[in-house]
Amino acid sequence: MNPKLLSIIVPLLWVSMVQAQIPVEVFGGDKKASFDMMFFKFFKNKEGQNSHFLFFTRERAVVDYKQTATSNLPQFGFTEAFSYNHPAFKGFAPVLVGQVLNRGTFAKTGIQYAHVSATLTVFGWSVVALESKPDIDLFLLLRYTPPLNKKWHLFSQIELINALPTDQTTYFNFAQRLRLGLKKADWQLGLGSDLSAAGRKSYTTTQNTGLFIRHEF
Repeated sequence: MNPKLLSIIVPLLWVSMVQAQIPVEVFGGDKKASFDMMFFKFFKNKEGQNSHFLFFTRERAVVDYKQTATSNLPQFGFTEAFSYNHPAFKGFAPVLVGQVLNRGTFAKTGIQYAHVSATLTVFGWSVVALESKPDIDLFLLLRYTPPLNKKWHLFSQIELINALPTDQTTYFNFAQRLRLGLKKADWQLGLGSDLSAAGRKSYTTTQNTGLFIRHEF
């Protein structure tokens, strides 16, 4: 990672983490295991109220059970995003995204949408990489947690991550992550499935199904 980029990201990430609940998920599938931390939080103004600036962060690691010294190596991803959310925009906002992945470091910009209520979260963006022949990224997170009784809630979540290349020689990439379970206080657990497809005229697909446990620290 670029040291200058790291020196900017780490302090902002730390400030946001100490002010926010931090959901951490561990997922054990039949083919891979993953660790996932994702949250978004408004920066506070001088009066202690939410400002118009929203910070999003995600740290994700995936380990393949068939890993060897040269193949199926661990996959890491760090995504940080900043957006300006004025009430007049009705949930839409300009966003800047920085990503550090196994295959490189990327800067992206585009439009974000965020809606958060007691039982429904809708969060997503359409961004484009700041490079020649960029990918167009479409990301959507839907989470619905209606109450079942006084202590238990349903926990349901769908995540869509799509990369649409503008380079005719680059593959399309589509990923879906599904979670369905129960929520009690700060804990969630249940069934999950991670699906992916990559290609153009023909696609290579993968599926990883298992159990997840999630906690908001």
